[in-house]
Amino acid sequence: MGLTRIANPIYDGAFKYLLDDNRVARLFLSTMIGEEIVELRFRPTEHRTDVEQRNVTVFRIDFSARIALPNGGEKLVIIEIQKAKFASDIMRFRKYLGRQYLSKENSYMVNGELRAMPILSIYLLGHSLEHTESPVIRVVRQYLDATGREQIARQEDFIESLTHDSIIVQIPHLKQRRQNDLESLLGIFDQSQKDPADAHTLSIREEDYPKKFHGVIRRLIKAISEPDVRETMEVEDDYLEDLEDMERLVAETNAALAEKSAALAEKDAALTEKDAALTEKDAVIEKAISMLVAGGLSEREARAKLFG
Repeated sequence: MGLTRIANPIYDGAFKYLLDDNRVARLFLSTMIGEEIVELRFRPTEHRTDVEQRNVTVFRIDFSARIALPNGGEKLVIIEIQKAKFASDIMRFRKYLGRQYLSKENSYMVNGELRAMPILSIYLLGHSLEHTESPVIRVVRQYLDATGREQIARQEDFIESLTHDSIIVQIPHLKQRRQNDLESLLGIFDQSQKDPADAHTLSIREEDYPKKFHGVIRRLIKAISEPDVRETMEVEDDYLEDLEDMERLVAETNAALAEKSAALAEKDAALTEKDAALTEKDAVIEKAISMLVAGGLSEREARAKLFG
């Protein structure tokens, strides 16, 4: 079979369109977290940040999920997805996460008692971390007895309410060689498949993906023909180009200021050196006058003799 063109989900418009389909979103997130999501709901719209709002470089979308447990039970969690293009976006991540902990909506009642819903954060990074090239990193908490370092099996609501697990995906390190379902699914972000003539699309081989993910592929195929998705991706391009121009201007301005500061510092150093020389000259003159006065001349005569 030949190549199939899909919308490039590294663009927020295409990624949002992908997750707007609840069935696809449930499959995508179940694969991401490695647990079965039996029910998935978008959080209220005010918690969703769309690119049209030009919120710099971070895209954020939240879900509440009901997850099936191996013992037949269920648990409720908040799944927060944040996708960023630059390493400098870390402070926005912290701000959004803080809002999640503060929100009273992220709670539920159990036997008349209000409990906080655990938070699971998924970060899709368009840049590389500093010390690892692992494409997918799971940050998983453990309860350990501080004395014997033994693991504590039972979870506590108190701890679950104040700590959280995370999944970090480094998009630049997603490779063609995919070792499991998760890496296969994340292959839709592999930028080595980008169409040279159109960065908004990727060219993939659908047969390279497990059949259960073909619904994800179909959704991204459909996104290409959606005018709103295309327009949103173009807005992203324009905005990022403006941002890059602004950063370039800031860098050039900072370089010019640094050069000017260096020139002023050099001028100040020259003036300081000149002042020091004049001070030394004055000291020599005063010493010479003192010696002439000590020899019997008046100060006026001494100065006249020195300066003529």
